Amino acid sequence: MKFTCDKNVLLKEISIAQEIIASKNAISVLSNIYLEAGNDSLIIKATDMKVNFETTVPITVIEPGATTVFGDKFLGFLSSFPYEEIEFSQKDINISIKPTTKNNPSLKMKSIASDKFPEFTVSNALFFEVPIKDFKEMVQQTVFAVSDDETRYFMNGVFMEKSEDKINMVATDGRRLAYISKDAGKDIKDFSGIIVPPKILNTIVKRSGDEGLVSISVTDKMIFINFASYKFSSVLLEGQFPNYRKVIPENQQFSLLVKRDELLNALHRVSIAVEQKSHRVYLGISSGRMEVYSEESELAKIDDELPCQYEGEEMILALNYRYIEEPLKVIDGEEICIRFSGTNKAITITPVPEKDFFHIVMPMQS
Repeated sequence: MKFTCDKNVLLKEISIAQEIIASKNAISVLSNIYLEAGNDSLIIKATDMKVNFETTVPITVIEPGATTVFGDKFLGFLSSFPYEEIEFSQKDINISIKPTTKNNPSLKMKSIASDKFPEFTVSNALFFEVPIKDFKEMVQQTVFAVSDDETRYFMNGVFMEKSEDKINMVATDGRRLAYISKDAGKDIKDFSGIIVPPKILNTIVKRSGDEGLVSISVTDKMIFINFASYKFSSVLLEGQFPNYRKVIPENQQFSLLVKRDELLNALHRVSIAVEQKSHRVYLGISSGRMEVYSEESELAKIDDELPCQYEGEEMILALNYRYIEEPLKVIDGEEICIRFSGTNKAITITPVPEKDFFHIVMPMQS
């Protein structure tokens, strides 16, 4: 096997492949990236046995073939490689990588045979398409609310369902909930609600642009997501996702409007003095003003104040500041609306004007 290619083109794809590989893998074929050269193209694959990645890049093939290469060392060498074009060659189990015009710098390492690399499952269900910009927004509005409690594994991913002509995504950790719904059209085949691990979603958001479509296919056990030259697939999480609709308040008595950036900056300042175990901050709400403050401790207390549009009872809400801060970071708008009914009841955060998503946060004990 022997080929030459542009180093920067290859580096971009190997970086994605290395993200997929589980960091705790022992040195085995799962620590390796699959390479197959032929027809002036290079197929690149990586897997951690739950999430799979495949793409193709243009190369100049001198001798076709297939092998696997240790991903960590390969990526590290490419990142520091000073030339634009590389020559990759393999003989038996020995791999050599060097510039096309010189003998140094060079990387020599052992390979593992390509037939040891796992076969990827192929979808037997139809694909449907949605704008990739919409898909990215759905992930960004929800994925941060996924639970990291492994004993509640059914909340360790983003719930995705088709509801009439819409696609809904929901994430919750039991103390907050993020919801978004997008029009999907009438041509999408019905599928039962699924729980998608965040790893594949985060990788797609990080690596995709805003133009074009994403193709999605759902089976009983897996989700397949293709865009541009990329093919991703992931094993779905098992279990029964909570009935999120029961958490959504039907009516909330009070509402206030506040500048998103002003509240975000106040939370950032006050969080400096917040007890890191609880992350508790207080929002003191009264007519025309909001006070944001931390609990008083032996070390510090920070108090901030900002204007808001509110007419109602004076109220103090105790909240995990991260649960307010994280939604504010992904809301694209100048102003937000916070709705609530009392100090011990859920609050709802929406953009102004309202869009197709919202965030629900449960208060803490004050």
